[in-house]
Amino acid sequence: MRIVFRSLESRIVTLFLVLIVAVQVIGLLVIQRGIDNNARQAIAGELHNGAKVFGRLLEQNAQNLRFGARLLARDTAFLAAIGNNEEGDRATIESALANSGRRIKATMTMLVNSERQISVSTNAAQALLLAKIVDGMLDPAEAADGANGIAIVERRPYQVVVMPVKAPITIGWIVMTFPIDRQLATEMREVTSLHATIATRDQAGHWLPAGSTFVGPSAQAVVAQLQALPKPASGDAATFDLEVEESRYSARLLRIGEDNGQVAGVVLARSIDEATAEYRKLERWLILLTLGGIVISTIVIVITAKRIAQPISELAATARRLEQGDYKGDIDTSRSDEIGALAGAFDSMRESIAKREQEIRRLAYWDTLTNLPNRAQFLLLLNDALLNAEGREEAVFVLMMDLDRFKHVNDVMGHSFGDALLRQVAGRLQLLLVNRLQSSAQVARLGGDEFAVLLPASDLEAAQRMAGEILQTLEAPLSLDDQTVDIGAGLGIAGYPTHGDDGEQLLSMAEVAMYAAKTRNDGAVVYDAAMDKSSDKSLSLLTELRNAIERNEFRLFVQPKIMLDTGQVVGMESLVRWVHPERGNVFPDEFIPFAEQTGFIRLLTRWVMEKSAELCQQLAAQGHHLKVSVNLSTRDLLDQDLPVKFADLLARYRLSPGSFCLEITESAIMDDPVRAQTTLERLSNMGVDLSIDDFGTGYSSLAYLKRLPVNELKIDKSFVLNMENDEGDTKIVRSTIDLGHNMGLRVVAEGIESEAVWRLLAELGCDQGQGYFMSRPIPGDQLVAWLEKWRAPIAVAAQPAVTAGHPTE
Repeated sequence: MRIVFRSLESRIVTLFLVLIVAVQVIGLLVIQRGIDNNARQAIAGELHNGAKVFGRLLEQNAQNLRFGARLLARDTAFLAAIGNNEEGDRATIESALANSGRRIKATMTMLVNSERQISVSTNAAQALLLAKIVDGMLDPAEAADGANGIAIVERRPYQVVVMPVKAPITIGWIVMTFPIDRQLATEMREVTSLHATIATRDQAGHWLPAGSTFVGPSAQAVVAQLQALPKPASGDAATFDLEVEESRYSARLLRIGEDNGQVAGVVLARSIDEATAEYRKLERWLILLTLGGIVISTIVIVITAKRIAQPISELAATARRLEQGDYKGDIDTSRSDEIGALAGAFDSMRESIAKREQEIRRLAYWDTLTNLPNRAQFLLLLNDALLNAEGREEAVFVLMMDLDRFKHVNDVMGHSFGDALLRQVAGRLQLLLVNRLQSSAQVARLGGDEFAVLLPASDLEAAQRMAGEILQTLEAPLSLDDQTVDIGAGLGIAGYPTHGDDGEQLLSMAEVAMYAAKTRNDGAVVYDAAMDKSSDKSLSLLTELRNAIERNEFRLFVQPKIMLDTGQVVGMESLVRWVHPERGNVFPDEFIPFAEQTGFIRLLTRWVMEKSAELCQQLAAQGHHLKVSVNLSTRDLLDQDLPVKFADLLARYRLSPGSFCLEITESAIMDDPVRAQTTLERLSNMGVDLSIDDFGTGYSSLAYLKRLPVNELKIDKSFVLNMENDEGDTKIVRSTIDLGHNMGLRVVAEGIESEAVWRLLAELGCDQGQGYFMSRPIPGDQLVAWLEKWRAPIAVAAQPAVTAGHPTE
């Protein structure tokens, strides 16, 4: 059986073999791990139960000792002998203690008299060593009618039982000890099949065996491995592995008692090899079954791979013929399985591929809405015209136009209406070219509401004449669905060889001219190289604006806001100035509109707010509590995260929301009234003052003013500057002040440049004002010095409060 390397057949065989082997190996590893885990869990259960059993054994021994001691403590003769306290009775007591101790296999018995002194013992040396622990057990024994504990004597653990002797009051205590040694470990082995090793640890941390079911060196090996374990805490039962006689054991160290810094413990051990013996047999059977399954699977996979790969190879050869354009070859579709279905699909593909190629070509080069050439097709036509013009030394011109107000029509009337409008525009342009006998001219839709006209073998005068006729044609109202729509266009002109010799380049130049025409509202504009320079300048300005913040080139200026009736300074408006390292001072009129167009205004507003908050905090620390006004742009109002960012700013500088007044223009609100009002309501709910800036210059003032949560109106300076000499301006200002006050708003006048205007505004009831008469914009760090020098006009100064203080509403 021969399998070609890197063929589909070999890949199928390799893939499935790798998968099967991987699955089997992973399965074996999982089973092996499961066997080990199960064995470990079973051993852990045995050790846990063994610890309980060992505790029961100790408790049983303690109960036996307590029972024997209780019998002796209640013996009448024994009580009488203690009560007489004569020399002959002392021998009787000693004999009774010895006999009782032998009966219950106690290693030592003794009597503690009522004065808590050892009076009689069967082992004086051991009694002295036990004196301290026994003394601590006397009171618990008297209270509970007996007590037991663990003592370590000469590094040997003992169970100690103390039983009070009462007649009827306590006249002494009987103390008995029982060794915890190999005998108890052997009993543990017989009951649980666990190896048990009893050991003690001295204060230096050295372990010593006291009895073990392991023999000789094995017991020593267990104790030696205990040295590496951490000291067991009270009540802990540490589990660890042991190596004994080349066998693995899982062991559990159980602490059973402590005496004067020495610890007694028992190590319970279970052989891991014995616990997993049956599992290992099962594992060997699984390995044999796995190997057999891999061999059988290999044979089946090879046969299956050949049945799959051979017909697919034949279909691959057919696909190569289709790739070369040969659609006449026969395809065997007789099979009824998936391969047959695939062959049938190939056959259907061969029949429809030519139609699809034709349709794809149409979609790639023609606009489906207007059936005009699209941008790609127009570019091909333009490049062909340029080649012909180069050989004949002729000129070629491109007209590009963008419809005016189309987005508004689309938004108001719907996209279906907009599509119909585009079709009518395309029809008008085609009809115009036909009527002007421009057979070689070509109109195309480049995308959206942009159209282009190709004028080969033309000149600039003819191109401008055609542009005028196109604009005149588009100015005629369009009628759709009983709706009449007025629509115009901005049109740009670029030509070969005057402006460029490449199709893409000419389109780009015509587009630049078109946008210049829309900006100037000038109908048709011929491309000029200066237009592109302004674009480069804009890109350069954007880069410089971004660098200006990083290089700290912006400066914060402020203009004071003053109460007109008292001359009190109550606030300041924050302004930004740009100190360019090369251009010098750049005025706001030069970069603010551009920042708004590009979206950079958000970063600039954030910078102004940050610096204003910093200045406000510094002024408050010096006793000047001024409300700072900051202008918000359209893009700022559309930022739904603005309230969150502003709250964070106030928290960082520990300022109240009332320290700020955010100024907005009517035009900014009108761009997206719903989103703008949502942002303003959230800011107002925080406690921030809101002000309508340049009031009176917008076109929807009253309609939105009644719904906006504003606190202040700022009269535009165009009405204030000349109100001293213009009665009309004075009437507008008076009406605005009355309107603001009737709506409960604070009214501020901008552009006060003379004392006469100040006094006139004060007479009209205007609340606050700002302007060159009081102060030009000054750097923020110079405001404190200005406040100290500020003096209101004499007539106003005669009234109270002429210095800076808390803002008044």
